[in-house]
Order: sequence, then C-alpha cells, then structure tokens
Amino acid sequence: MKSAIRNYSLLFAGCVLFHVLGTWTLPLIDRDEPRFAEASREMIERADYIVPYFNNQLRLDKPPLAYWTQVASYRIFDENDFAARFPSAVAAALTALVIFTWGSRLSGEKVGWWAAIIFTLSLQTFVHAKAAVADMWLVLFVTLAHWKGWELIQHSSRNQGAAGPSWAIWKSPFLIFYLALALGFLAKGPIAWTPLLTVAVMIIWSRDWQLVRRFRFLPGILLTLGVVALWGIPALIRTDGQFFSVGIGRHVIGRSFATMEGHGANSIGMYLLLLPFYFVTVFVSFFPWSIKLPWLVRTLWREKKTGLDVPGYNGNKIDVYFVIGFAIIFIIFTLVSTKLPHYTLPAFPLLALLLARHWQEAALPNRRFLFKTIAIITACAWIVIALVVPPMVARFFPAYQLFQQSRAELRPNMQFASVEFEEPSLVWYFRSRVTGFLMPVNKHRAAEFMNMPGPRFIVLPMPVAGMVFPNVPQNWKSFTVSGFNVAKGKRVDLTLLLKPE
Repeated sequence: MKSAIRNYSLLFAGCVLFHVLGTWTLPLIDRDEPRFAEASREMIERADYIVPYFNNQLRLDKPPLAYWTQVASYRIFDENDFAARFPSAVAAALTALVIFTWGSRLSGEKVGWWAAIIFTLSLQTFVHAKAAVADMWLVLFVTLAHWKGWELIQHSSRNQGAAGPSWAIWKSPFLIFYLALALGFLAKGPIAWTPLLTVAVMIIWSRDWQLVRRFRFLPGILLTLGVVALWGIPALIRTDGQFFSVGIGRHVIGRSFATMEGHGANSIGMYLLLLPFYFVTVFVSFFPWSIKLPWLVRTLWREKKTGLDVPGYNGNKIDVYFVIGFAIIFIIFTLVSTKLPHYTLPAFPLLALLLARHWQEAALPNRRFLFKTIAIITACAWIVIALVVPPMVARFFPAYQLFQQSRAELRPNMQFASVEFEEPSLVWYFRSRVTGFLMPVNKHRAAEFMNMPGPRFIVLPMPVAGMVFPNVPQNWKSFTVSGFNVAKGKRVDLTLLLKPE
C-alpha cells in the first residue's frame, strides 16, 4: 500500500509540475484559450454556473465542466493565465494515473509506467496539457470509460458459464463507466460517448452476448443522461433551447458537414484529399513515440495471422479492444469535415498502452535503454522549450503587450472598443482591470465612440488610427505595439488611444 501511494503521488505531482512549466509566461493564445478563461471569469461575476457568457454574450459552444474547473482554479490562484491553464495540467496528470493503473493491472507495473510516460511526453499532450481548453478533461473521462468498459468485459470472461457475479462485484466499473460518459459529455459533448461504440464493436467481434446483460445499457445510458440533465435541463430552459440548437446543431452536426473557422476542406475534392489527415498527423502529434508506430503495426499484423482475428480468441483480446477504440476515434474525425490535429487526442492513451505493452514485452535488444533514452531526451527538450520559448514569444502577442503598456492608466469605470481587431485576448486581458465589455465598432464610428463622455479607450490598427485620429488631444494617452495575430496567421500593428477622466 505504501509503495502504491508513493507511485501515485510521484506520478501525479511529477506530471502536474511538468505540465505547468512555462504556463505563467506564455500569454493566452487566441482564440480558444481566452474564450474559456474569460467565460469562467464571467461565471464568477454573474454567480451563474449554468449558462456561460463571453463578453456579455451567450457562449454556447461547449458544456460547462472546463469552466467549472477554471472557476475553482481562480478561487485558489486568482484570475490569471496560470490559473486558467492549471486545470488542464491536473486533468493530464489524472489521465496519466488512469493509464498507469490500467497498464499495471494488464501487464505489470513496468508497462503502467511506460504507458503513462509515453502519453505524458507525446507532443500533443505536451501542448494541450498547458492549454486553457476542455480537451484534457475529455481525454481523462474517455480514458476512464474505456478502462472501466474493459473491466466489465473481463468480469464477463471470468464468469463464463456461471450465474454471474452479484451487483456488488461489478457495480463500481458499471457506475464509473456511465458516470465517466456523463462527465466527458459535460467536458466537450457527444464525442465523449465513443467508448460506447468501442464496447459495442467489441461485443460483436467477440460474440459474447452475455456482455449485453453485463453492461445493462438501458439503465446505464439513463444514468448518463440523468447526470447530464442536472445541468442540461436548466441550461436549455434558461436559453430557450439554444444550448441544443447551437451546441449540438452547429458545433457537432454543423462541424461534421462543414468547416468551422477555416479548419478543414471547403470542397469535395479537398475533403477527399484530407481523408488520411489524422493518419499522417499522428506521426507529429504522437512524437517522439511515433517512430515506433511502424514496428507496432507490423507486430499487430503478425498477431493477426496467429489468431487475433478469430472470434472468441482471448489471448490478445486487449489488443483488439485498444485497436477498436483507437480506430473509432480516428475514423469519426476522419469523416468530420472540420479538422484539427488535436481532435484525435482521446485515442492517445489507448495507443500509449498498446505501444507500451508490446514494446516492454518484446524480445528486442536494448529496448529498455532505447525507451529511457527517448524519454529522458524528450522530457529535457520539452522542459527547455516550456521555460525558454514563452518569454521569447510573449512580445509578439499584441493584446498582451498593449495591456502591459497601458495597465497603469486603466480604470475600472472605463469603456473600451476595438476596430478591425476583435480577438478574445483583448477581452481577457483588459477586463482584468476594466469592468465594462469590449464594443466592436467600425472605423466610421471610432471617433464618435471616443467623443462620448466618460473615460474610455479604443484599440485599432495603426494606419486606421492615423486616418481616424490625425490630431490626438494632448491629454490622451497613446500606446503602439507590433505583433502577430495567431488566429489569422498574419502580422498586426496596433494602437491604443486612451482618454482619461
């Protein structure tokens, strides 16, 4: 017991520390990070934890779990970039614990360690465990559901021909499986229910129809829906059904058939060309471990020839389970029109476990030396990047730099507006000092806004500022920055004009 507590404590603390490195020096990256961070702050301001708002407008893109975790983080660390990102680091560390426990029970503690390290040091994990978004919470609950789904399958295999174990024996995997599905939905929507597909395909493959009784799908799904409804019903009532029409209609169904924010293909030809997108980008997203993927594929192919494809074959059933879960996630996102490399991140824990199991058990020369070498070099490289790169690139974030230059002049009662630059980072940084909300205006109304009574400021491109305000009053303050608009992928030169009281 002492050894187990030590291992869990070391792994969790080590992962959290590894993932938070550098999160306090890198400004939030437009557009998703500031949207999540600001929506969580507005939850606190409104004392409304059901319906999220961003810049005083309904934000219906995502369910609330990520916001709730950021609210908790703000209570501890105050409202800042580090606090907005901290929950993702915790979620990634908890995922590593789930992987470690699952791997240890499958093939021994060493496989558990290897799998947890593989997942933690993968490039996509390194990036998103430091991001103020919902993805790592989705990964955690999808992994937890896959694990408990496997335990239910194993319980059935161990009790073939028997009357079956009592409710007390298997209630924990049952409850955790369906609760994980519910929490995953609250993190990022219906994609969290892919473990249900994994289990369904596994039942069909194994022809073990006793599993249908074991999973008790009807009461289990009702449990999942009941937990989701605790938030969903009040949210639907409060928004007159918009949470469903926008959150599901636009951001799930719409994202499947059309590209959003330019991420994907706008034509049938490009859609077909991008079908292998994730099977190519996995070699970058899963780096450095992707160097072993060709070997893993060959190993699994050899196993297939020795009986892996025979229904009812139990020798490598876990491999089948991993492959099915991995393939379902990849196929779903392959068919979806909107594409981003991190969408397949929920499959990485399964891939890490599959690779660790075969790599550790393979009779390969120097396999342990190679693993340790890759792990140490990668960890050192990620640590250096996390500590060195953020301070170097922070000066290229225009909203952050404008805020740093002007913060001493900002007052809570100021109104603020922007012209041709409406990135969420403006809202996140300036609302930390100003109680009002960002008002987007066109260049023809910029002078009208600044001539209104009361203290205020406006952010606009430098050429527009020179054209609209050729003669700036002497009592106004002016700040200028040059940077890079990450969301649009182009350079931007901004001016902030401030009219004091």
